[in-house]
Amino acid sequence: MLVEGESDRVALLALADRLGSDVASHGAEVVAMGGITNVRAFAERHGPHGLGQRLAGLYDVDEERHVRRGLLAAGLLVDDVEGPAGRGFHACHADLEDELVRSVGLDGVEAVIEDAGEARSLRLLAQMPAQEGWAREQLVRRFLGSQSGRKAHYARLLVEVMDLRRAPAPLVAVIERATAT
Repeated sequence: MLVEGESDRVALLALADRLGSDVASHGAEVVAMGGITNVRAFAERHGPHGLGQRLAGLYDVDEERHVRRGLLAAGLLVDDVEGPAGRGFHACHADLEDELVRSVGLDGVEAVIEDAGEARSLRLLAQMPAQEGWAREQLVRRFLGSQSGRKAHYARLLVEVMDLRRAPAPLVAVIERATAT
């Protein structure tokens, strides 16, 4: 499973665990590529023309052009109708954090931040002039990305509390493809 960064990797592994999908037993691993523009190199290395592995991936919807271009350059044709999903690459509505916030809900996310002992930091961020007038969702998403490692930390925490019936469809689809026999 090819993903953009560490938070995506953490979220997929945590969700697979919660869904009872043993990724490793299916010979699958989640590989953080260090940015979506690296999809070509990773698809060439791990895909059918490299190590011969079946690929799946997760990306931000605004980055689809990079995914299409990278898969094509790696010799993997992307159907115009199915798009990257036909190759097992699924788009997050905006990004991973958007998917997690929508799944858990703003009240739930704020409760997780409170439980993690960082409610004060969120309140301080909300009081900064640059964030004046921002909606709660904008503040929460800014908070999640405002410190190194915070996205990955909260990715795990949010997956742990989410109602699995509301699990983000793109993440579930990637896990299902990677663990299909």
